[in-house]
Order: sequence, then C-alpha cells, then structure tokens
Amino acid sequence: MTAPATQRPTPDTTERIRSLRDSKEERVSRTEGWRRRGPLLPALVFTIVVTQVPFLFTLFYSTQSWNLVSPGSRRFVGLQNYVDVFQDSQFWQVAINTVVLIVGTVLISVILGLMLALLLDRAFLGRGIARTLLITPFLVTPVAAALVWKTAMFDPVFGIVNFVLSPFGVGEVDWISRFPLPAVMIALVWQWTPFMMLLILAGLQSMPRDILEAGRVDGAGAFALFRELTLPHLRRFIELGTVLGAIYLVNTFDAIYMMTQGGPGTASANLPFYIYQRAFLGFDIGQAAAMGVVVVVGTIVVATFALRLIFTSFTGKEEAA
Repeated sequence: MTAPATQRPTPDTTERIRSLRDSKEERVSRTEGWRRRGPLLPALVFTIVVTQVPFLFTLFYSTQSWNLVSPGSRRFVGLQNYVDVFQDSQFWQVAINTVVLIVGTVLISVILGLMLALLLDRAFLGRGIARTLLITPFLVTPVAAALVWKTAMFDPVFGIVNFVLSPFGVGEVDWISRFPLPAVMIALVWQWTPFMMLLILAGLQSMPRDILEAGRVDGAGAFALFRELTLPHLRRFIELGTVLGAIYLVNTFDAIYMMTQGGPGTASANLPFYIYQRAFLGFDIGQAAAMGVVVVVGTIVVATFALRLIFTSFTGKEEAA
C-alpha cells in the first residue's frame, strides 16, 4: 500500500493562518500594554483633575467681566479681557521684568555653577564638606531664603552686605528700595546656583577621562581642552539646566512677595505677582484669568521648543554618532 500524499496548504490558507497569528499577537501585546499602564491610571486621573479642570475654569472666567467688589457685575464679554490685557502697558512692563529676571538669573547661575563644578571636579582636601555646603542653599525654603536676604543681607542698617562694603566707602544703602529687581535676582541666583552646579558636575563626571588624557598627550593646554572637549560635552547638560531653571523661575512668586511686594510700583513685579495683584488686590477676576491663560500658553510654547531642542541634543547626535 502506498502512503497517502501530504496535502499542502493553499496560499489563501497560509495567509489566513498568518493573519490570525498576527491578530492574536496584537491582542496579547495590547493587553500587556494596558496591564502595564493600568497602575498609572489613578495618577493620570489625579493629574487631570488637579491641573486641567482648574485651567478649564480659568478659561471660562477669562471670558467674563467679573469684579468681586461689584455685586451683579458678572457678564459674558468674550475675548474683550484678552484685548485689554494686550493693551495694558503695565502688563508689558511686567512681562519685560519677567524676561530680565529669568534670563539674568539663569545665565548667572549657569556661569557660577560651571565654575564651581569645575572646582569640585578636582580632588582636594575637604571636597566633600565643600560640596555639602555649596548644595545647602538649594535646600532652603524659598520663603526663608527671601527673608534671610531681606533682613540679614540687604538691611540698610544691620545688613551684612553694607557691613562688608563699608571699608570701600559704601554707606547705609537700602539695596531693596534702590535696586529691587537685582536684589531679587541675587537671592534667586544664590538658590539656583547649586542646582546648576550639581547638573554640570554630573556631566563632568560622565566625561571619559581617556579623551582628556589623549588631548594632554597631544600637547593641548587647559583652556584648549576646556573649549574643544569639556564645553561641547557639557552643552546638553547646560541646556537642560537652563530649560528647567527657566520653567521654574517663570512661576517665581515667594521671593518677590517677601522681599519687594513688586515695588516700587511695578519695578520688581513679574507676571505671577501681577496676576495676584489683579485677582486678590484689584478683585478683577476676568482680567486676572485672561493674564493667566496668556502666561500659560506662552510658557507652553517656549517650553515645547526648548524641550525639543534638549531631546534632540540628547538623542539625535548620539544616534548619528
């Protein structure tokens, strides 16, 4: 007897089997994905409730003319609050103050942080103690730091700054009244320099030492090594620190509130403090909400472009290499 011939599957059958297998694998991968994302859903719901729901209410209030000291004044005005915001000269002055505050604080913090990181990257006696002391300002509560600089440092009679500068002919200068915005910036630089230092120090310690040794063997000096090797390696870390610092400093309120109250006039006010004045001192909820929406949208736009630049710096060049 002859063995029956083996029946070969037709192309349609093979395609059907492959399709069933692919669909099953897709269902399994989708189920696995939801199983992994499941524990994160409560945090996602909480974030949406805490952040997005208030923002939706802010959008609603920004379309209302509503002054708390005028009962019955609430009415729908559409986009008129936004028109008033962009026509407000004080708003633009405060916006300029905000940009100066952020750019000045971040740049000075990055430069000082870079210098301190280069110092701490070298071995010397007491480096651990010096590193701990330099980190301390970043751990101080912002309100406490502002009070220290207002009372202990910048006080015109008993301040340490005037005491240190008195041998150079500086009298009892009221630094906060004469230089309100620079005074706030100095307090913020004191707090943010340790953060920049830690970030740049992490970048320095991640740099391969054999590259520096090869550069020294080739006869490169210290400045040439820093310019050609160290600084390009640190660029992504400096950019990351700049973006994170700028995003945080946009929301600066406590230092201004405790040190200058935005004064004299609006000389040291930034956008969050000006919004606070409109909402809780001027009781104009509609315009304050419109300003808040404008600031949030502007921050999101700037942060999106900056974060894309950072992600490109951290991923694109490495993949290209």
